[in-house]
Amino acid sequence: MKKFILLIFVLFSCNVQAQHFNENYGRKGNFFVYWGWNRATYTNSDIHFRGDNYDFILNNVVAKDRQSAFDPEIYLNPSKMTIPQYNFRIGYFFKNHYQISIGADHMKYVMQNGHSVKINGYISNGYTSPSGTNYDATYADDDINLKEDFLLFEHTDGLNYENIEIRRFDVVWGRKNIAFALSEGLGIGVLVPRTNTTLMNNDRYDEFHLAGYAFGAVLAANVTIFKYFFIQTEWKGGFINMPDIRTTMSVTDRASQHFWFSQYNMVFGTNFRFSSNEDNKK
Repeated sequence: MKKFILLIFVLFSCNVQAQHFNENYGRKGNFFVYWGWNRATYTNSDIHFRGDNYDFILNNVVAKDRQSAFDPEIYLNPSKMTIPQYNFRIGYFFKNHYQISIGADHMKYVMQNGHSVKINGYISNGYTSPSGTNYDATYADDDINLKEDFLLFEHTDGLNYENIEIRRFDVVWGRKNIAFALSEGLGIGVLVPRTNTTLMNNDRYDEFHLAGYAFGAVLAANVTIFKYFFIQTEWKGGFINMPDIRTTMSVTDRASQHFWFSQYNMVFGTNFRFSSNEDNKK
């Protein structure tokens, strides 16, 4: 019973401290901006390729992300810092506990070559590789090895999720110069990948293109120091649907796919405001 009473007292004290911190450091009217990096995972997906001389589906294609190895010359160099998988976001607290923001989640999606998948459909473009392998055929749940001379398929510059989010923000523990907070929210946006594709004998395609949409949810843990600087870890998960992916230089060649994704982010940011008027009303 004594331990239980002590636990209740500790939790009550933390809650009082958090409320006191919120009252004295109200965020309504604040802006914030952050930059950081992510790792991403994807579920397997079916990819539908279609063009003038082919129409086929590859089933359960495996893909991974491709985060750059840490190198200060890349990660901390303003001219190269968009090379790794990154997250950028700017937002506004329209209430003490609620923020709205826009951001760019730059992931990378790399189809894994060298394994076999099921294929359905047909290919009749007359392509023959230097080794004499001819992919022209009608396929019905057949196995095909994803060799590089058949298909390279990557959203590596990148799988760009441009989105808007609304999040709730709550301080759960705070002192004068440091606070720990949790936030959660929902987001929706569009996919503008730069898809690097080499499909059979077609010329390589690598351009930005509005390909689809995504939506998801986010959970975050935030440590704020001296009110103005913060470090935040995030988990984000959601659904991506891209019905219009460019694959070759020909505008008639397209692909489509959808899959679930997860992001694990570490970001660094700052809080600021353009007015000295402290409006902390909820």
